Formats: sequence, C-alpha cells, structure tokens
Amino acid sequence: MSNQAGIASYIDHTLLKPEASEADVLKVCAEAAEYNFKSVCVNPIWVKTVKKALKGSGVLTCAVVGFPLGATPSDVKAFEARGAVLDGADEIDMVINIASARANDKGALVEDITAVAEAVHTGEAILKVIIETSLLSDEQKVIACEAAVEAGADFVKTSTGFNGGGATAEDVALMRKTVGPELGVKASGGVRSLADAQAMIAAGATRIGASSGIAIVKGEQGSSDY
Repeated sequence: MSNQAGIASYIDHTLLKPEASEADVLKVCAEAAEYNFKSVCVNPIWVKTVKKALKGSGVLTCAVVGFPLGATPSDVKAFEARGAVLDGADEIDMVINIASARANDKGALVEDITAVAEAVHTGEAILKVIIETSLLSDEQKVIACEAAVEAGADFVKTSTGFNGGGATAEDVALMRKTVGPELGVKASGGVRSLADAQAMIAAGATRIGASSGIAIVKGEQGSSDY
C-alpha cells in the first residue's frame, strides 16, 4: 500500500510547534479528516480540542509525552500520559531517557518505558517510543528498541524532529530487524515527499510522522523538518 491514495493511512499528521494556535490545530484536524490520515499528533494541551474536532472522522488523536527531550522523570511522563489519555488520546508518543540509551543502560530504559506503557495501556491506548536515532549509535539504537519490546510498547519511533537529523531508511531497517514483525515502526523527522515515505515503508515502517502529509499524498515536496 505505497501508492498515493494508500499512503494517507500511514500518516500521523503532526503539529508540535510550541507557538501553534488553536486555529492552527483546527486546520490540521480539518486536513486530516479530508485526507483520511491515520491520526493528528499534537502537544498534550491540544488533545481535548483535537478529539472534539475529529469526532466521527475515524482519525485518531495522538499526543506526545516527555517531549522533546525525554529528560523528565518516568513518573512524570506516566502522569502526563495518563492525563492525555483521559483527555481523549488514542495514542501516546513518548521520548525515552536518551542519557540512559547513550550509557547503554537497558534496565533504566525498560523502567522508563514500562512506567508510561502501564499508564497508556490502562487507558487502552497505544504507546509509541521515540528513541531519537540522531543522538545514538547503532548499538544504542538496538538497546533502546530491545528495551521498548521488553517494556511492552506497541511501536518504536525514530525521532522527535527537534534534535537534528531525522528518519533514515537505514535506521528504520535496523529498528524493524531489532523489534521483529510484531511491533510497529514509525519513521518521523524529515519525511517530506512521497518518495521519502515510500522508502521508509519499504524499509519496514508501518507509520509515518510528518507535517508535510498533504504534500506527500499529492506527490509534492514538503518543506517542514518534521
């Protein structure tokens, strides 16, 4: 399903800029409903707005947690995730403790992700785990993905889009190889064209995070970093 029509069902239509207004958020929701994107992904303060705007559309509501640095305590991430799910989020994209990954401390990563996974799954939502590939070695990427599997996450995700670098087909392939066929793999950061999205899907991605979703489905070139 990598043609232009089918690609929309892979896309989390994303607006994470701190200066985004309610009008900006509502515009993204309208676009997602029009193009039948998979979800709208926003910061937690907008979850109620998005859930209401998307009602009846079939488009999911997604919120980020511990974003974009991942450097808040695990119990705070869990609290934030629980609140977002209560507000109506169907999916949560959390950022791991990147320092733990860079220290090759899988145990700490498992604890970090498990705390959030329990909060998210109690609310019957889906957890995606952002490992921030641009800051990790291949060995560290593998450790982070293994920790996500052990902690019961539903997806691993490449990037926040806020720390330089972005998704590469090589990273997606490595993540897919590490997590196996059962978990989802989300490619985000710098996916700006249909060709980019198709390359990620060919490498093993089952979801695409992008703010250039409309350009992607139209076969045009987007300009955003995310």
